[in-house]
Amino acid sequence: MITITESAQDYLAELLSKQEDALGVRVFINQPGTPRAETCIAYCRDGDIKEEDEQRKYDKFTAYFDERSLPFLEDALVDYNKDRMGGQLTIKAPNAKMPRVNEDSPLEDRINYVLYNEVNPALAAHGGEVSLVELTEDKFAVLEFGGGCQGCSAVDQTLKGGVEKTLLEQLPELAGVRDTTDHSDKSQAYY
Repeated sequence: MITITESAQDYLAELLSKQEDALGVRVFINQPGTPRAETCIAYCRDGDIKEEDEQRKYDKFTAYFDERSLPFLEDALVDYNKDRMGGQLTIKAPNAKMPRVNEDSPLEDRINYVLYNEVNPALAAHGGEVSLVELTEDKFAVLEFGGGCQGCSAVDQTLKGGVEKTLLEQLPELAGVRDTTDHSDKSQAYY
Protein backbone atom coordinates (compact mmCIF):
# COMPACT_ATOMS: atom_id res chain seq x y z
CA MET A 1 0.00 0.00 0.00
CA ILE A 2 0.94 3.65 -0.16
CA THR A 3 3.35 5.19 2.36
CA ILE A 4 2.89 8.81 3.42
CA THR A 5 6.02 9.99 5.22
CA GLU A 6 5.88 12.00 8.44
CA SER A 7 7.00 15.18 6.65
CA ALA A 8 4.30 14.70 3.99
CA GLN A 9 1.69 14.12 6.70
CA ASP A 10 2.71 17.36 8.43
CA TYR A 11 2.57 19.28 5.14
CA LEU A 12 -0.84 17.86 4.16
CA ALA A 13 -2.22 18.55 7.65
CA GLU A 14 -1.06 22.17 7.36
CA LEU A 15 -2.79 22.54 3.98
CA LEU A 16 -5.97 20.94 5.34
CA SER A 17 -6.02 23.32 8.34
CA LYS A 18 -6.52 26.21 5.89
CA GLN A 19 -9.60 24.59 4.31
CA GLU A 20 -12.89 25.04 6.16
CA ASP A 21 -14.80 22.22 4.50
CA ALA A 22 -12.10 19.59 3.84
CA LEU A 23 -12.67 16.26 5.57
CA GLY A 24 -9.23 14.95 4.60
CA VAL A 25 -7.39 14.08 1.40
CA ARG A 26 -8.49 11.82 -1.42
CA VAL A 27 -5.81 9.77 -3.20
CA PHE A 28 -6.54 8.37 -6.66
CA ILE A 29 -5.07 7.71 -10.07
CA ASN A 30 -6.53 9.16 -13.26
CA GLN A 31 -6.44 6.62 -16.11
CA PRO A 32 -4.75 3.91 -14.02
CA GLY A 33 -2.90 1.18 -15.87
CA THR A 34 -2.25 3.33 -18.95
CA PRO A 35 0.72 5.41 -20.11
CA ARG A 36 -1.37 8.49 -19.25
CA ALA A 37 -1.80 7.49 -15.59
CA GLU A 38 -1.50 10.37 -13.15
CA THR A 39 -1.39 10.00 -9.35
CA CYS A 40 -3.41 12.69 -7.57
CA ILE A 41 -4.01 13.97 -4.06
CA ALA A 42 -6.93 16.34 -3.62
CA TYR A 43 -8.96 17.85 -0.83
CA CYS A 44 -11.79 15.50 0.10
CA ARG A 45 -15.02 17.34 0.79
CA ASP A 46 -18.52 16.21 1.68
CA GLY A 47 -19.87 14.35 -1.32
CA ASP A 48 -16.42 13.24 -2.56
CA ILE A 49 -16.28 10.11 -0.41
CA LYS A 50 -17.44 6.91 -2.08
CA GLU A 51 -18.78 3.94 -0.15
CA GLU A 52 -16.09 1.66 -1.57
CA ASP A 53 -13.19 4.00 -0.65
CA GLU A 54 -10.58 2.68 1.73
CA GLN A 55 -10.23 5.04 4.67
CA ARG A 56 -7.00 5.41 6.64
CA LYS A 57 -6.66 7.64 9.70
CA TYR A 58 -3.37 9.40 10.31
CA ASP A 59 -2.50 11.42 13.42
CA LYS A 60 -3.54 14.76 11.89
CA PHE A 61 -5.94 13.87 9.05
CA THR A 62 -7.84 11.12 7.26
CA ALA A 63 -6.99 9.85 3.79
CA TYR A 64 -9.52 8.26 1.46
CA PHE A 65 -8.13 5.92 -1.22
CA ASP A 66 -10.12 5.29 -4.38
CA GLU A 67 -10.86 1.55 -4.57
CA ARG A 68 -10.18 1.38 -8.33
CA SER A 69 -6.75 2.94 -7.76
CA LEU A 70 -5.62 0.66 -4.90
CA PRO A 71 -3.77 -1.98 -7.00
CA PHE A 72 -1.93 0.82 -8.81
CA LEU A 73 -0.94 2.52 -5.54
CA GLU A 74 0.93 -0.52 -4.28
CA ASP A 75 4.46 0.50 -3.23
CA ALA A 76 3.62 4.21 -3.72
CA LEU A 77 5.40 6.87 -1.65
CA VAL A 78 4.28 10.40 -0.81
CA ASP A 79 7.06 12.58 0.61
CA TYR A 80 7.69 16.25 1.36
CA ASN A 81 11.12 17.87 1.26
CA LYS A 82 11.76 21.41 2.43
CA ASP A 83 14.05 23.58 0.35
CA ARG A 84 14.98 27.26 -0.04
CA MET A 85 11.81 27.91 -2.07
CA GLY A 86 9.53 26.35 0.56
CA GLY A 87 9.32 22.68 -0.33
CA GLN A 88 8.01 20.07 -2.67
CA LEU A 89 5.47 17.29 -2.27
CA THR A 90 6.40 14.29 -4.40
CA ILE A 91 4.34 11.23 -5.27
CA LYS A 92 6.05 8.14 -6.63
CA ALA A 93 3.72 5.37 -7.77
CA PRO A 94 5.76 2.80 -9.70
CA ASN A 95 2.70 0.66 -10.50
CA ALA A 96 0.41 3.47 -11.70
CA LYS A 97 1.02 3.01 -15.41
CA MET A 98 1.30 -0.75 -15.62
CA PRO A 99 -0.91 -2.92 -13.46
CA ARG A 100 -0.03 -6.33 -12.17
CA VAL A 101 -2.75 -8.20 -14.02
CA ASN A 102 -3.89 -11.79 -13.80
CA GLU A 103 -7.13 -13.63 -14.52
CA ASP A 104 -8.63 -12.22 -11.29
CA SER A 105 -7.92 -8.59 -12.27
CA PRO A 106 -10.85 -6.42 -13.39
CA LEU A 107 -11.66 -6.84 -17.09
CA GLU A 108 -10.90 -3.14 -17.70
CA ASP A 109 -7.33 -3.62 -16.42
CA ARG A 110 -6.82 -6.70 -18.59
CA ILE A 111 -8.11 -4.85 -21.69
CA ASN A 112 -5.69 -1.96 -21.05
CA TYR A 113 -2.86 -4.42 -20.55
CA VAL A 114 -3.48 -6.07 -23.95
CA LEU A 115 -3.96 -2.72 -25.71
CA TYR A 116 -0.78 -1.14 -24.36
CA ASN A 117 1.46 -4.20 -24.56
CA GLU A 118 0.33 -5.92 -27.76
CA VAL A 119 -1.97 -3.78 -29.89
CA ASN A 120 -0.39 -0.33 -29.60
CA PRO A 121 3.16 -1.45 -30.39
CA ALA A 122 1.83 -2.77 -33.73
CA LEU A 123 -0.16 0.41 -34.42
CA ALA A 124 2.84 2.59 -33.55
CA ALA A 125 4.50 1.54 -36.82
CA HIS A 126 1.87 3.71 -38.54
CA GLY A 127 1.92 6.43 -35.90
CA GLY A 128 -1.35 5.19 -34.38
CA GLU A 129 -2.71 4.16 -31.03
CA VAL A 130 -5.95 2.97 -29.47
CA SER A 131 -7.23 3.47 -25.93
CA LEU A 132 -10.13 2.19 -23.87
CA VAL A 133 -12.80 4.83 -23.26
CA GLU A 134 -15.13 2.61 -21.23
CA LEU A 135 -16.31 -0.92 -20.66
CA THR A 136 -20.10 -1.16 -21.04
CA GLU A 137 -22.35 -3.21 -18.78
CA ASP A 138 -22.86 -5.70 -21.62
CA LYS A 139 -19.04 -6.13 -21.81
CA PHE A 140 -18.27 -4.19 -24.99
CA ALA A 141 -14.96 -2.33 -24.99
CA VAL A 142 -15.55 1.19 -26.30
CA LEU A 143 -12.32 2.31 -27.97
CA GLU A 144 -10.90 5.50 -29.42
CA PHE A 145 -8.19 5.60 -32.07
CA GLY A 146 -5.62 8.36 -32.25
CA GLY A 147 -2.59 9.44 -34.25
CA GLY A 148 -2.28 7.83 -37.68
CA CYS A 149 -5.33 5.60 -37.03
CA GLN A 150 -7.72 8.54 -36.76
CA GLY A 151 -9.23 9.04 -40.21
CA CYS A 152 -7.30 6.16 -41.76
CA SER A 153 -9.17 4.37 -44.55
CA ALA A 154 -8.16 0.96 -43.13
CA VAL A 155 -9.42 1.58 -39.59
CA ASP A 156 -12.40 -0.78 -39.93
CA GLN A 157 -10.08 -3.60 -40.95
CA THR A 158 -7.70 -2.72 -38.11
CA LEU A 159 -10.57 -2.65 -35.62
CA LYS A 160 -12.13 -5.99 -36.59
CA GLY A 161 -9.15 -7.97 -37.92
CA GLY A 162 -6.57 -6.73 -35.47
CA VAL A 163 -7.78 -5.09 -32.29
CA GLU A 164 -11.04 -7.00 -31.73
CA LYS A 165 -9.52 -10.34 -32.77
CA THR A 166 -6.60 -9.90 -30.35
CA LEU A 167 -8.82 -8.83 -27.45
CA LEU A 168 -11.36 -11.64 -27.95
CA GLU A 169 -8.65 -14.30 -28.23
CA GLN A 170 -7.16 -13.26 -24.90
CA LEU A 171 -10.34 -12.12 -23.12
CA PRO A 172 -13.17 -14.44 -24.21
CA GLU A 173 -15.59 -12.90 -21.70
CA LEU A 174 -15.49 -9.67 -23.73
CA ALA A 175 -18.55 -9.33 -26.02
CA GLY A 176 -16.81 -7.19 -28.66
CA VAL A 177 -15.49 -3.72 -29.41
CA ARG A 178 -17.00 -0.42 -30.54
CA ASP A 179 -15.20 2.55 -32.05
CA THR A 180 -16.13 6.09 -30.95
CA THR A 181 -13.42 7.87 -32.96
CA ASP A 182 -14.36 10.78 -35.22
CA HIS A 183 -12.72 9.55 -38.40
CA SER A 184 -13.77 12.61 -40.42
CA ASP A 185 -10.55 14.31 -39.24
CA LYS A 186 -7.98 12.92 -41.67
CA SER A 187 -5.18 15.39 -40.90
CA GLN A 188 -3.01 12.79 -39.11
CA ALA A 189 -4.21 9.73 -41.01
CA TYR A 190 -1.83 7.06 -42.22
CA TYR A 191 -2.61 6.02 -45.81
